[in-house]
Amino acid sequence: MRLPYTSLLLLLLSISGPFTTGNSIIAAEKNVIFFITDDESPTLGCYGDKIAVTPAIDALAADGTLFTHAFATTASCSASRSVVMSGLHNHANGQFGHQHHYHKFTSFPAAISLAMPRVMTRAGYRTAHIGKYHVGPEEVFRYETYLKGPTRNAVQMADNCREFIANQEDDRPFFLYFATSDPHRGGGKDQTSKLELKADLFGNKPNRKSWDGVNEIFYDPADVPIPHFLTDTPETREELAQYYQSVSRIDQGVARLVEILKESGLYDKTLIVFTSDHGMAFAGGKTTTYEGGLNVPFIVRNPYNEKRGIRTSAMISHIDITPTLLDFAGGLDHETNGPKDRLNWQKYWADKGRKMDNLNGGQKFDKYHGKSWLDVLDKSDATHWDTIFASHTFHEIQMYYPMRVVRDSKYKLIWNIAHQLPYPFASDLWAASSWQAQFKSGKNAKYGQKTVDQYIYRDRFEFFDIKNDPYESTNLANDPKFADLLQKYKAILKEHQRTMGDPWIMKWDYE
Repeated sequence: MRLPYTSLLLLLLSISGPFTTGNSIIAAEKNVIFFITDDESPTLGCYGDKIAVTPAIDALAADGTLFTHAFATTASCSASRSVVMSGLHNHANGQFGHQHHYHKFTSFPAAISLAMPRVMTRAGYRTAHIGKYHVGPEEVFRYETYLKGPTRNAVQMADNCREFIANQEDDRPFFLYFATSDPHRGGGKDQTSKLELKADLFGNKPNRKSWDGVNEIFYDPADVPIPHFLTDTPETREELAQYYQSVSRIDQGVARLVEILKESGLYDKTLIVFTSDHGMAFAGGKTTTYEGGLNVPFIVRNPYNEKRGIRTSAMISHIDITPTLLDFAGGLDHETNGPKDRLNWQKYWADKGRKMDNLNGGQKFDKYHGKSWLDVLDKSDATHWDTIFASHTFHEIQMYYPMRVVRDSKYKLIWNIAHQLPYPFASDLWAASSWQAQFKSGKNAKYGQKTVDQYIYRDRFEFFDIKNDPYESTNLANDPKFADLLQKYKAILKEHQRTMGDPWIMKWDYE
C-alpha cells in the first residue's frame, strides 16, 4: 500500500527526527502556540475596531477563524488562567482568586491529571512557557522549559522563543504557552497629561518612549471609541489611548512569532491560538461578569483547515481550551472527554510521599468541563455550546463577591450572591482616573449603562435580554412580566451548580 505523503513524512520523522533540505526545515507536524494576553477586550481591527492598529492579528483572523462569542469563565487573572490551563471551572480546580503574594490561592494537587502542560507533555510534546504564569502549584502546571523575557515587550519575548521553536535536535512537536503582561495596567501615570486625574500608562514607556524593537503606535484620545460600559470623559479617553498603544505592541509580538515560524518552515505546521484572560482593565470590564469582563478576543489559525477567513458566532468558553489543544495533539479520549494517557494523581502524589489530605476537594479530576471546538473551525454556521456558565468568587483576597452566571443566545442571568455588600474594587481599578472622575462626581453620576451608585450596589439578580439588549442596560429581574422566565434560568443555573459540585449552591437555601 502506498502511503500518503504526510503519513510517509511522519514515518520518516519518527525514525530519523527532523532534518533539513536546502534552507527548509522538515520538522514535527502539529505544533501549538497558545498566545494569551492580560486584560484585553476584542479591540482589534478584525473585530471591526476602526482605530486599532493590529495588522498581524487581523491577518491571522483572515487566514483562520474568528470567534465573536468567546467567553472567559471569570474576569480575574489567576482564576481565569487556572481555567485555561485545566479545562475546569474554578469551583472544581480550586483556584478561587489570585495566586501571588498574600492572596495565596492555588489549584488542587489532583488537577495534575488534567493540567494543560502535563497532558501535552504526555501526548508527546516538548513544552515551554514564557511570560506571565500566575497559577499554582508549579508542580501541577509544570512545563519542561521556562523561557525569560520582558513581558511588556512581546517582540523581545518572541525573539527569546526562537531557539525553542526552531530546535532541530528534538523530534517532538512543540507546545509554547506565550503570555504577555500587556495590556494590563501598570508602569505609573502619564505625567504629561494636563488633567488632574492622570491616565495609567498600561505598561507603556513614559514620555512616548519605545520598548526596544517596538515601533510604538500612539493614539489620539479624541479618536478612541468608548465601550458601552464606560462613560465618555476626558479621563476615559486618555486611559483608552494608553490601552490601545499597549494592544498594538502585542500585535507586533504576534508578527514576530509568525516571522520566526515562517523562517523556520513551521508556519504551516503550527496551530496558533490568540486570546486574553478576560476583558479590559476598566470598571465594568475586568472583575465583573458583564459582557465587558467575560467577552474576549479569540482567533485560531489551524494550518490543516482548508477554509480560511471563517467568522463564527458559535459560543465557546475558556473551559474548552485545554481539551481542544489536547484534541489537536491526538491525546483526547472522546469517550471519556479526558486525556488518553491520564496521569493517576493518587499514585503520583503517593510516590512523592504526599499525604492524601484533601488533594482533590471532593472532585474526581477524570474529565474536562469543556469540550473541543476543533471541528468548528472551518464551519461558519456551526454551533458549540447552547448555554455557557461563568463564576467569580475572589480577585484580590479582600474582594469577596461571589457571582454565578448562565447565558445563552437570548438571556443572561447574573446571581450576585453577596449582593448585600458594596461591589469590591480591584486596587488598580479603584485608582483608575476613568473611575475616579465619575466617583468624585457623586453617586448619581453616569457610569456606562449605570450610575455610580448602581455600579457599586447591585441587585441580587440581574436578568438581561442579551439578544436585544447586548449592553445589559435594563435589568428585568424585578419585572413581573419576566418572573416565569427568571425562574427558568435560576433553575438552569442551580442545576449546573449541582452537576459541577459548586459549594456555593448552598447559598440558595440560607442566604
